[in-house]
This record gives sequence, C-alpha cells and structure tokens, in this order.
Amino acid sequence: MPPECLAPEYVGSLFDVPIPMSVGDWVPDRPDHLNDWIQEMLKDIDKDGCPITHPAVLEFKNDIESDPELFMGFHRIFENVPERDPLGRLQVKDYLTMLSLFQRFMGDAPSWNPRFLVFLPFTTVLQWPMSMSNGFTILINRRVNDHFRKIFAVWLKFLASSQSNYVLHEGCDGWLSPEAMENMPKFKETFVCDPGEPHWGFTSWNHFFARELRPGARPPSNPDDDRIITSACESKFLRKAFSVTTRDQFWMKNQPYSLVHMLNNDPLASSFVGGTVYQAFLSPYYYHRWHSPVEGTVVKTQGQQPFLSHVATRALIFIQARNPNIGLMCFIGVGMVEVSTCDITVEPGQVVKKGQEIGTLHFGGSTHCLVFGPQVKLEFLNSTNEVIPAQLLDCPIDRVEAHL
Repeated sequence: MPPECLAPEYVGSLFDVPIPMSVGDWVPDRPDHLNDWIQEMLKDIDKDGCPITHPAVLEFKNDIESDPELFMGFHRIFENVPERDPLGRLQVKDYLTMLSLFQRFMGDAPSWNPRFLVFLPFTTVLQWPMSMSNGFTILINRRVNDHFRKIFAVWLKFLASSQSNYVLHEGCDGWLSPEAMENMPKFKETFVCDPGEPHWGFTSWNHFFARELRPGARPPSNPDDDRIITSACESKFLRKAFSVTTRDQFWMKNQPYSLVHMLNNDPLASSFVGGTVYQAFLSPYYYHRWHSPVEGTVVKTQGQQPFLSHVATRALIFIQARNPNIGLMCFIGVGMVEVSTCDITVEPGQVVKKGQEIGTLHFGGSTHCLVFGPQVKLEFLNSTNEVIPAQLLDCPIDRVEAHL
C-alpha cells in the first residue's frame, strides 16, 4: 500500500470496545475512529458555515421548530451527550448541527478508506441519542421518520446518479484501487465491469454496489441435489435458532422481532412454528444480490417498512421447495439502517432454480434470514465461525443440508 494512503497508527485509548454497528464492517469497530471521523465532519461544516438550505432538511428544521413536542424532544436527546469525549474531541450537541451534517451527507458517496469505513453517516451522528431512551422515543415518532424517509430518498437518488461515481477510481481512497480490491478477490473475472472504461463502466455508486455477476460466474453448489439448501447471499453467519415459537425474539438490525413480526403477521407464519431461523450479515465489500437457496415455486412476495423506516426495510419471498421434505421456506432480506431499497425480482407463481437471482439490495442490506418449518433439520456442512457463506462455488461457502 502506498505510504500516502496510510493513516497514522492508533495508539490506544479508552475506546477499544467494539460497538454493535460495526457488525458487517459498516462502521469502524472502535468508537475512537468514529469520533475522529465526526471531528472531521464538524470541522467541515464549521469551515463552510453550512447554512441549512436543502428543501428536505429545511422542512425537517421547520417542523422541529414549529412543533413543541419535536422541539423539546430534539433538545432532550442531546442533553446527555458530552460536549467533548474523554480525548477532547467535539461531539454533536444540538439538532442544528445534526441537520447541517445531514445536509452535507446528502451529496457524499461512501469513500473507501484503508484505515476504516463509515458507511452509516446519519447513524454515526445519532449514535449517542439512539442508545438513550429519550432519543429512542423521539426517533420512532412517525413525523420524524417521514422526514428521514424524504432525506434518504434524496440521498438514494444521488447514490444512483453519475455524480456519485467520483469514489469509483483506482487512487488510494477509491473502490477500484488495488488495496480495496484485496477485499474483493477475482473482481474483474467475477463481475460485469470494463477496467478500460471510466469507473470500470459503473455509472454510479449504486451500480457498483449492486453489481452483477458475469454469465457463468459462481455457479450454484450442488444444483441437482435437492437435499442441499444453499445460502441466499454472500454473507457471514450471525446466528441461528431452532424450535422457534410464535413469539420468540430474534435480533434483526439491533431491533427485537418475533417470528410473526419478522413475517409481518402473514398467515403463512404459522408454517414455521417449531422450525429454524438462520441469520447472516453482509459486508460493504460483498455481492448484494440474492439467489434462491432451493428449487421451487414462489408462493408470495412482500416488501415492507414496519417499524423505523430507516431501520428495518425488509423483503419477504416465500418459496415452496420442489423437495416436499423441505416444503415452504422464506427468505427475508433486511435493509440498511439508512438508505436501502429491497428490490424483489421474482413474482408469485414463478418457478425458480437453485442459485437463480431473486432480488437485490441497493446500498443496504446488511443482513438476511432463511426461515424453515419444523420438518427441516439443518446440518451445517462447514464451520459457521469464520466462513463467509455464499451459494457460489468459488467463494468460501457454508452450505446447509436438510436431513430428509
């Protein structure tokens, strides 16, 4: 790695404890790095003055200042945030600073950083309030979520535009650099791209993020053995639960969901009582399209935003496996804390092959679940501790077998 790409080594401090948002590498695993990043962002808006002018952010500001409940709530959520952390770094202490940062982020695409990545800028700003009861209360307010939805819609439009491709280059902070590619092996051979074209042919950040496989790349594992259930995503094992009950709790995106909540109270949820839930998460480096883990028929699909719209965007795809001993299963794609679109590309009644693409996530999707009925007893054929599961043969894979 070129010396100019290296940040100074961290010497250590009081902040050596990983935080939940670091799962999947969406934010640094050490809070001191987050605080360093916030410090830089605060310097930027202080230097520019950063008056709030963007219509979506200005509307949010006006709503906070005209509504007594929101005005009090957004003052209270910053009351317990220290002015500076123990190392003397400034913190976000008021809603105006928060909104100024939000406005800045709306024109930024995620840059690759050899030291650490911050993919969740909005969440990073709210890391203190989100961990406190008064912050949680105001952030689940429906009007507040409506404003977040509008802001994220603007950001998503930017990330899908050609303006966002400035981070797609081969320099030391670019996603196409040799150093970044070390985290995405065989990229040129695996994904549709043209290194001879500007930005390797990617037209936007989201185009890169939701990149497509080249024809024939990564064929599905054991396509003709319907006892083998392959992973639906390139992802890393997080947790599994057996003999689940209707009201069991599973932690998806740091929010508790019972089986019926995960499946949005769908009548088909009863089919999975006594069954198994397998959950794995995706990294920013991973391939973000979904593939059918079984051969079968799509029974039902559903997209939803049931709780915090910026926390739990989800997609449900119910598939009746060809193998009757597997029967009905469900794929759940879970969107990002911030911007994400769960794009389902199959329809009810459609027959899908094992490994066939069934949907994708556009900047988001850090976790997914596979849900099976009680008739399916899963045996993991590879270790779930370190392996990155994928249904694709030239990745390290973690397959699961239905004992029939």
